Amino acid sequence: MTEGNFVDYVKVHVESGNGGKGSAHLHREKYITKGGPDGGDGGRGGHIILRGNKNLWTLVNFKFKKHFKAGHGEHGSKNRSSGADGADSYIDVPLGTVVKDPETEKVLFEITEDGEEKMLLEGGMGGRGNWHFKTPTNQTPRYAQPGIPGQEIDVVLELKVLADVGLVGFPNAGKSTLLSVLTSAKPKIADYEFTTLKPNLGIVQHRDFQSFVMADIPGIIEGAAEGKGLGHYFLRHIERNATLLFLIPADSNDISKEYEILLDELRRYNPELLDKERLICISKSDMLDEELMDEMRIELDKDFKDLPYMFISSVAQIGLQELKDRLWAMLNA
Repeated sequence: MTEGNFVDYVKVHVESGNGGKGSAHLHREKYITKGGPDGGDGGRGGHIILRGNKNLWTLVNFKFKKHFKAGHGEHGSKNRSSGADGADSYIDVPLGTVVKDPETEKVLFEITEDGEEKMLLEGGMGGRGNWHFKTPTNQTPRYAQPGIPGQEIDVVLELKVLADVGLVGFPNAGKSTLLSVLTSAKPKIADYEFTTLKPNLGIVQHRDFQSFVMADIPGIIEGAAEGKGLGHYFLRHIERNATLLFLIPADSNDISKEYEILLDELRRYNPELLDKERLICISKSDMLDEELMDEMRIELDKDFKDLPYMFISSVAQIGLQELKDRLWAMLNA
């Protein structure tokens, strides 16, 4: 998927259908000069329904179509014939889509399962025909209910990527390279910061035909929780990941400080992110010899204590199978 096709935030306008009018018809038949009321009910207006679709990965379908309208209910007719209901409008969205009120930012609901359906707007109710209003004192009512108009609103659709493992790290930490080596994904890779501007997803093939999904998320900078850099643009995607893989390059000036900055940004954005399983990977470790690696382990054992960490290199293919085994164990713990 190209970056231009990854859309994770759209505003759409939706309209449900109007209810049909009830009929005020009076029965007419040969030899029956004064038939009673027999006006049928109007049909209800069509609903606007959102439906989860596991085959969609992005909101790109809404890039050019942002208005959705359901069908109107038909009017009632004679012989107590009810009007047909208006056609419902089904809108397919990727799993992980959150629906919000654009003014209040209130979350209305979210879609997380394939085939899950949520009603966004109800269609207008159809009006009742005049036969409902017949009474002993008014046996030929010449009125019926009008249909109730449909509703129309604007809503925001926001996608939070559903992945098992989310890659967390500063720009140029090697996240895209790792994803390209572990999966069939082809993210843009270059030696400058913010090469990745949109999340990339890849499926990691494990032993015995098992697999899990990994997401490469644009890099964090200090102040991201306040919206600096790509800020909230990427932080919302981390909320959906079961396990967070912190990637810190071996040539970093201070590995533990870099980790604390990353952790602090997550904490300030959403403290619940710290409840997720964490694994620290020291990337680009092909630059280290055994002696230097042993010295770093002594420091890391002090700094990280109970936190698991390991050395890997995407380019030299060091520690990648062990990484997959450990991530699989964490996901299935």
